[in-house]
Amino acid sequence: MEHLVGSRLVSCTWEQRIEVGHEQRIVPDGCVDLVWSEKRLTVAGPDTHSRLVALAPGTRIVGVRLRPGAAGTALGLPASELRDLVADGAEVLGRDAIAKLLEELETAHDPHAILIAALERSPTTAPDPVVHAAVVALNRPEARVASVAAELGLSARQLQRRVSDAVGYGPKTLARVLRFRRLQALAAARTDQNGASTAGLVALALDAGYADQAHMTAEVTRLAGLSPVRFLKDRTPTAA
Repeated sequence: MEHLVGSRLVSCTWEQRIEVGHEQRIVPDGCVDLVWSEKRLTVAGPDTHSRLVALAPGTRIVGVRLRPGAAGTALGLPASELRDLVADGAEVLGRDAIAKLLEELETAHDPHAILIAALERSPTTAPDPVVHAAVVALNRPEARVASVAAELGLSARQLQRRVSDAVGYGPKTLARVLRFRRLQALAAARTDQNGASTAGLVALALDAGYADQAHMTAEVTRLAGLSPVRFLKDRTPTAA
């Protein structure tokens, strides 16, 4: 379950209580999460492909999802260093900070608030406004990286560096991930109360910004590791 957060850094918190052990598919969403589970804190970096996570029964997991472009500021390092990694929190935020945070979490009535506070008190600067503008621009269905760079008064190389440091990967990959998220949101919005889709794949592909259905199939398979039909059947978009 996700809970939206009105924060310049955090988009939402989420929680899972695992009753039956299973494997869960994690797909790219342009975000970085701080995750607390079983007396351990980890930082899930920005993914460029799907991964499967084994979840044990009886586990409680609480996470905080940073907004796209906020990770570099919140964590105090280039987000690209965390790309496709799940790192121990102590390696990212420091052993003393993590030890204190774990102590607070063990007795906390509201771990969501504790995790948000830990991320919001760490930054010494605000997120890069140019990166925020780039994320907004790249989320347009018709967006092109070269046009976005020109719109922001940057060279392609400058945009690459700033987006990679803040998000974890460059603008071309970010545009793919944002388009993938648009597809999920459109599919969820066009599903009736019985769970049946009210839109065809061609319409979904074009409205999300893909050139055609074949383009969507290739991109979804690349990012999710499944065909669009299999992936979208039970998938809901994140709140980030």
